[in-house]
Amino acid sequence: MMKIPILLAAKVVMAGLCATLTGVHAQPYPSKPVRMIVGFAPGGGTDVTARLIVQPLSEALGQRVIIDNRPGANGVLATDVTAKAPPDGYTLLMVNLGHTVNPGLYKKLPYDTVRDFAPVTLVVTLTNLLVVHPSLPAKSVADFVRLAKAKPGTINYGSGGHGASSHLAVELFAKTAGIDLVHVAYKSGGLSAVALLSGEVAMSFNSIPSTLSYVKAGRLRALGVSSLKRSLGVPDVPTIAEMGYPGFSASGISGLVAPAGTSAEAIDKVQAETAKVLKQSAVVERLVALGMDPVGNTPAEFAQFIKADLEKWTRLTRELKLSLQ
Repeated sequence: MMKIPILLAAKVVMAGLCATLTGVHAQPYPSKPVRMIVGFAPGGGTDVTARLIVQPLSEALGQRVIIDNRPGANGVLATDVTAKAPPDGYTLLMVNLGHTVNPGLYKKLPYDTVRDFAPVTLVVTLTNLLVVHPSLPAKSVADFVRLAKAKPGTINYGSGGHGASSHLAVELFAKTAGIDLVHVAYKSGGLSAVALLSGEVAMSFNSIPSTLSYVKAGRLRALGVSSLKRSLGVPDVPTIAEMGYPGFSASGISGLVAPAGTSAEAIDKVQAETAKVLKQSAVVERLVALGMDPVGNTPAEFAQFIKADLEKWTRLTRELKLSLQ
């Protein structure tokens, strides 16, 4: 006779326990600190972008976002760590242009750039200036192209090395415009910039912050910007796209991705809060001062961007026969 009440009591206890466990699992995201992996050393452009948004993003999410620098192999090491991390929403990766360039440069990667990641949002684009030494008689993109076509294989340009963004940007421009330029690879972007200022090379694609002061001083001439839209940092400089080459884009990027399988709840939350952060006037002001234009697009839009960029850079690196071990 006592068995029925005991069984009922046991059921009540189990039901309460299940409800408690369900409540634990139903905690809103995020309920603990979030790790943001950066595949480059502190002080680099990708790291700077991450540090500009990490504090306001922490405040918006209600949890600390902690930067974890994992430099090496042009971001490959950090990307591999992220691909193998639990898809629980507590690991994010801040990628740069290398995310879509590396598949064309490396013969084999330990991850799949599309399959192993869930895009969150494109944080910023980093616009580059097409600049020439004043000794070159070109006052516009059209002038430069005419000059290059009249003297094929005689105009040289500098870059930070084979496969560097400054190298690929010029090669994409040369291919788009149908011109033949001579590549001079330096050991760093800094050495390439010095060579341009001295007239050792005639042109280059350089970041706005590293170049603008020389343009204003008349030591370099800006012909166009590499982005699809005019940059907030130099609104008076036309895009190469609007100067007769529609669709041309060769800008750097910083964006957030997560391991594949991360819940839509976590991805949508991070995207929404990041987009809000990128509209804060203080954040926008600091980004623009560094030559960056805030974006904050949707996961679907960023996925499409990655797909298009991956196809573009893989095709170019293969045509140039560039390869890294």
